[in-house]
Amino acid sequence: MMSAQTAPAESGADADKAPTAAASSAQEDGMTWWYRWLCRTAGVVGGLSCAVAGLWNCITINPLNIAAGVWMMLTAFVLFLCEAPFCCQFIEFANMVAAKADKLRPWQKAIFYCGMALVPIILKFSITTFFGNAIAFATGVLYGLSALGKK
Repeated sequence: MMSAQTAPAESGADADKAPTAAASSAQEDGMTWWYRWLCRTAGVVGGLSCAVAGLWNCITINPLNIAAGVWMMLTAFVLFLCEAPFCCQFIEFANMVAAKADKLRPWQKAIFYCGMALVPIILKFSITTFFGNAIAFATGVLYGLSALGKK
């Protein structure tokens, strides 16, 4: 009889822990829902700008422009894969990569995205590489700002 009384209390405690665990994992990085969507939207728009500018950069005979354009298209692919995995449903490992990217801390994403956006600019500085990578770099800055937390 004593165990019957403790069992509902334990299951109630377990039920209370489940939403708390989900809420703590969502709030672990300190991002609100609208800021998380802002970062994801910036990542998708940054991927689009990188893809278009990268394709435009590849239409040349200069090998550095081609290398910068290919890197920009690789950056676009990574941004789509991490921020909008539903765009890459035809790729088998897309959900696995997106799950691992969601586990990264915001400062890790900030360094990764900003670093990937700077490489084509270092390879060949031009208006196309600068403006094509600006939004991808801004995505990294947004993640970096979220890593600072509330002040």
